[in-house]
Amino acid sequence: MKKGQVYEGIVERVDFPNKGIVKVGEETVVVKNSLPGQKVKLSVNKVRKGKAEGRLLEVIEKSPLECGRTCSHFGVCGGCTYLSLSYEEQLRIKEQQMKSLLMPVLTRQTGDWTFEGIKGSPIAYEYRNKMEFSFGDEYKDGPLALGMHKRGSFYDVVTVDDCLIVDEDYRSIIQTVVEYFGDRQIPFFHRLTHVGFLRHLLVRKASRTGDILVALVTTTQYPADSEKLIAGFKDSLIDLEKHGKLKGHFAGIIHMSNDSVADVVKSDSTQILYGQDFFYEELMGLKFKISPFSFFQTNSYGAEVLYDTARSYIGDLGGEDKVVFDLYSGTGTIAQMMAPVAGKVIGVEIVEEAVEAARKNAADNGLSNCEFIAGDVLKVLDDVQVRPDLIILDPPRDGIHPKALPKIIAYGVDRIIYISCKPTSLVRNLEILLENGYQVEKAVAVDQFPWTANCEMVCLLSRK
Repeated sequence: MKKGQVYEGIVERVDFPNKGIVKVGEETVVVKNSLPGQKVKLSVNKVRKGKAEGRLLEVIEKSPLECGRTCSHFGVCGGCTYLSLSYEEQLRIKEQQMKSLLMPVLTRQTGDWTFEGIKGSPIAYEYRNKMEFSFGDEYKDGPLALGMHKRGSFYDVVTVDDCLIVDEDYRSIIQTVVEYFGDRQIPFFHRLTHVGFLRHLLVRKASRTGDILVALVTTTQYPADSEKLIAGFKDSLIDLEKHGKLKGHFAGIIHMSNDSVADVVKSDSTQILYGQDFFYEELMGLKFKISPFSFFQTNSYGAEVLYDTARSYIGDLGGEDKVVFDLYSGTGTIAQMMAPVAGKVIGVEIVEEAVEAARKNAADNGLSNCEFIAGDVLKVLDDVQVRPDLIILDPPRDGIHPKALPKIIAYGVDRIIYISCKPTSLVRNLEILLENGYQVEKAVAVDQFPWTANCEMVCLLSRK
């Protein structure tokens, strides 16, 4: 197989994350964004140590598995991978992917372990409670677009006004905002020249309460009559609710300024245009205050499945005086779930805003035995005097810092619950845990992100 050559082949399977394994004669090549059973045309762009990687050029024949519902942006937008399959088929693929990731590591442990398959999301469509949309154009010098980056493109943006993983309120907001600024020919921030005004639109909606929070993110390269322009933006959204075109209701509309060169959603300064800069969501009988950048699971219904699974894995703590560490605690969801059955729960989270929200949430929920510490787990563990009886790990996508893991292991707790949003990081951390006396008792996949290539995993580890 030669670099630069074009081949045709059949996709045999898809490995995590989104790696189509294409059979070309007697050889195989990895091609992203392909589906099992498709006949594809590909261009080989890398050959190293006998392994080839290619770029998908064309789907010559659809897979016989493709019988699902799709939107007009599928294959163009970079969001969904499995939208043309049935949800049952997608779950089957993800279940096999998760098991294949675990097997090479766990077959080396001495004790038995159980893989409990996959748990699906209670709802497969319109499940997301947060989206970060980008302003741009769909093609060079084209009309204003607001939505997701095109697949494989850093610059081009497609307006996802019939996206199926968000509900109709998101679609109405997108359409209203892009028409408002498009009609006025307001320029977006060009990622190459660093010139322009419009950057991102952050939309969050509480699935249980219907509260909606919208944040317009711009540069400070203000156009003429910018105050009137921003006020009109706010009024155009308020009119949606006033005329009954939203199912939910606005808790707040805010304007953020961001002059960073990096293409990230952040705020140098924030102005509240309407309402407040937070809203409330309800989860498993608890109430959570959520601000624009608070970490919160993006699928509220799926989060209940995830956390209920973790709680069942924890089982009986063995006494109401037990201490639980919730490391990488975010806004304290897991910590507050554990509070009623523990003597003390200590949450550690590096994002100070999330820690403040966790403290407020615990107080609002009447929980007095939760303590939340702002800081890096790697450093905080050196200063905490209390020793835990159980540790819950829910790290970011990159997993646990290599220097933090030995400190966690050194506590010698009998059980650890590991919740992973990136199973490849989990597997890397499991190798270290197994080498240091732990073994996996059971694991289960939880589909928090239907139609995308992502999947979560929950593992119960015990000390041998």
